[in-house]
Amino acid sequence: MRLLTVATCNLNQWAMDFDNNLQNIKESISRAKAAGATIRLGPELEITGYGCEDHFLELDTVTHAWECLKDILSGDWTEDILCSIGMPVIQGSVRYNCQVFCMNRKILMIRPKMSLANDGNYRELRWFSAWKHKDQLVNFQLPNNISEALSQKSVPFGYGYIQFLDTAVAAEICEELFTPDAPHIELALSGVEVFMNASGSHHQLRKLDLRLDLIKSSTIICGGVYMYSNHQGCDGGRLYFDGCSCVAVNGDVVAQGSQFSLKDVEVLAAQIDLDAVASYRGSVSSFGEQASYKSRVLSVTVPYKLCQPFNLQTLPSSLIKIRFHSPEEEIAFGPSCWLWDYLRRSGASGFLLPLSGGADSSAVAAIVGCMCQLVIKEIKNGDEQVKADAIRIGQYTNGEFPTDSREFAKRIFYTVYMGTENSSEATRSRAKVLANEIGSWHLDVPIDSVISALLSLFQTLTGKRPRYKVDGGSNTENLGLQNIQARVRMVLAFMLASLMPWVQNKSGFFLVLGSSNVDEGLRGYLTKYDCSSADINPIGSISKQDLRAFLRWAAVNLEYSSLADVEAAPPTAELEPIRSDYSQLDEVDMGMTYEELSVYGRLRKIFRCGPVSMFQNLCYRWSGRLSPSDVAAKVKYFFKYYSINRHKMTVLTPSYHAESYSPDDNRFDLRQFLYNSRWPYQFRKIDDLVRAVEGSQIASAEFGRQENGEIASENGSGLGVPAAGSGNPKAGL
Repeated sequence: MRLLTVATCNLNQWAMDFDNNLQNIKESISRAKAAGATIRLGPELEITGYGCEDHFLELDTVTHAWECLKDILSGDWTEDILCSIGMPVIQGSVRYNCQVFCMNRKILMIRPKMSLANDGNYRELRWFSAWKHKDQLVNFQLPNNISEALSQKSVPFGYGYIQFLDTAVAAEICEELFTPDAPHIELALSGVEVFMNASGSHHQLRKLDLRLDLIKSSTIICGGVYMYSNHQGCDGGRLYFDGCSCVAVNGDVVAQGSQFSLKDVEVLAAQIDLDAVASYRGSVSSFGEQASYKSRVLSVTVPYKLCQPFNLQTLPSSLIKIRFHSPEEEIAFGPSCWLWDYLRRSGASGFLLPLSGGADSSAVAAIVGCMCQLVIKEIKNGDEQVKADAIRIGQYTNGEFPTDSREFAKRIFYTVYMGTENSSEATRSRAKVLANEIGSWHLDVPIDSVISALLSLFQTLTGKRPRYKVDGGSNTENLGLQNIQARVRMVLAFMLASLMPWVQNKSGFFLVLGSSNVDEGLRGYLTKYDCSSADINPIGSISKQDLRAFLRWAAVNLEYSSLADVEAAPPTAELEPIRSDYSQLDEVDMGMTYEELSVYGRLRKIFRCGPVSMFQNLCYRWSGRLSPSDVAAKVKYFFKYYSINRHKMTVLTPSYHAESYSPDDNRFDLRQFLYNSRWPYQFRKIDDLVRAVEGSQIASAEFGRQENGEIASENGSGLGVPAAGSGNPKAGL
């Protein structure tokens, strides 16, 4: 029996923070060695942090990475343990994303990434080139300072594997696992038994099962040990890397790390019987047949053993049940961990949230409350880093530290209800009750006097005073009055965030949280530079439907029972006067439901549908419920307002990325913001399709009636199409 102990890890790295990253790497190696591991795998680009982006174009970034690697190799960190460490490397004037294999103070091999992630949130081709020479291992000359420190002049560079005396090991870097021609197949046929995947994979709702399915299937087909390591945390951008490092053997997961955690370092060890891999492969005759004639991948020979002999103290790790979080748990824990990283690294003293008592802002408040609960939990579990950060942010003195989430929230979380004459007592009450449940420092601030002052100024300048539509005003007046309220709230929120700590004799400043959801962003159902303008937004890429499910979950599991009432209330902006015969409702204002918006968003982004193909898809999806004319009217209405409001996405508050149809213009959804909102060519094609489809339906119906002896009415061919979106426009459209 060949027993091999391997260790993989989740690391909370921070882009360009080399001290922090180096410390985490060393800590992970120490823990791996303490667990008896002879292989340690870290995440992709772990020395620099994955999210450096254009900093990768700076020579300093590569130089500092080499300096950190020299620090690791100059000590005893790599003694008797194979360490795979991710960093950028320049070879022949070309920059590569690499895994550097190190052992016993030497570099054994440098493996450049061959398939780069270059879609969605990823732009690796902007900073790196892919290694295309699969049949080459070139001689890489180490930088002079590295060469002198290690007494090593060169190292093999390229695609290949490392052949030890008792096993063969190879890298498969992140995106390569997701490609149709993944390297692990031919590596397995060449005799590689251990695959090491260093990854930088972000969290997205309902995504983890795809990742784990690929990891399991990679060794179901050809056997072997698959190690997976990932970043975990916010490394400086919109993404939250969700960890979940794991080890799979012959298609079974034998170790799995956490997906959401406040820990900076998490190391996962597993004991593997490599003879079980050999037996698994030997039982599949087709594997042997293909391996017998397949061209072998190049290798680097290392005269060293990684396995330990048979002993009763080391037992192979058993199959475990994979842990998946529900979407509601993902919404609770992912943004909470992201917010904590952002808070502790930004130098801020807390968060301020305009809390309206509606679903979106209440969801954000609940996520901050969940963050406070997680902090207290980790402190009780003995995490000294979380404790130190909490003491600093909460400004505790005299040896005190947080022990209660509500008390901690009172120190680091302001909620502000900014009511007007249009606000209801119901929303005011819901905001107050929820704030009390979470423990936030809550302010109830009437803003009518500020609005009145602005309107008086306007009247002095123009001689006119606008009126709401329900009071006889025009659409223009109605829209302007709503926008004034919304933008006053933004100004007040930032003023309070900067000055309230000073008022309470605290140092620092508070970050303003936004609370617009992904569907509102897609439709543009928000006022530009209103409360949607904030420092960061934890729900900006989460759908209204998912948020409602989260509120129901949080009412029970986070023990914020008032969220049940929040979820049950109809969504309303409360920017127009409430009358006995009129109440402003979001879905009426938008002219579409939130459920429809989710459908439009997925078709537009995920399935890459333009107006015509979206119309065709929805004709099938909504067949029997809506006529082609109805579908056409809805599709046109959506694209009209999507294009009119697209400019708002250029100033969208940086949002936690959680949904694959996010309309974030800055990083994810790269489309123009100036459109011909009439879409003349596309809408004309839709009209042609409607006439063709409905014409054939009418002809078929008339033929059927004639066959049955009925007389077709000459006036019976018209189809009534209700006007889509006849409600009032939302402020800022």
